[in-house]
Amino acid sequence: MLDISNSVVVIIDIQEKLVAAAGKYSPVEKACKIAEAAKILNIPVIVTEQYPKGLGATVEALAEKLPADVVYLEKTAFSAMLTPEFVHSLEKTGRKQVVIFGIEAHICVYQTICDLIDAGYEVCVVKDASASRHKDEFKAGIDLIKQNGAKVTCTEIVLFEWLRTSKHENFKSVQALVK
Repeated sequence: MLDISNSVVVIIDIQEKLVAAAGKYSPVEKACKIAEAAKILNIPVIVTEQYPKGLGATVEALAEKLPADVVYLEKTAFSAMLTPEFVHSLEKTGRKQVVIFGIEAHICVYQTICDLIDAGYEVCVVKDASASRHKDEFKAGIDLIKQNGAKVTCTEIVLFEWLRTSKHENFKSVQALVK
């Protein structure tokens, strides 16, 4: 299970134009819940933006929920692991459990996960906080992610794995995110 002290959240390319292209499959609401929980629980967050000049910035609704010390990284490679600043930021956390989600699930999320696994990280992809423009591409991406050894999970599972018990000091704050 996930451990607060060993988790890092990686948000892949939840940007203006990509969210618009995802349409009804937008992951913004679930992404916001995880971002808020990470802030409450002091879990580090790294956000990537694929070519923001063309695809826009991280959507405002999500950016508002992120912790003050969030690391934003611009990239052009599909796998964030091909961006040295990303690798450095990830290593700097000292954490080995990567909770990852974003857009497009079958491209940037998938390729980043493959490289994270190859680098020895334990990876959990949050399915309901991820999206692709097309349902078939999304399904294929999630299937490949699972075949490559990542755990496929959902927002509430992540939040309650982090808490472990209703006696956790932040239980009520995190629980409020899913009510």
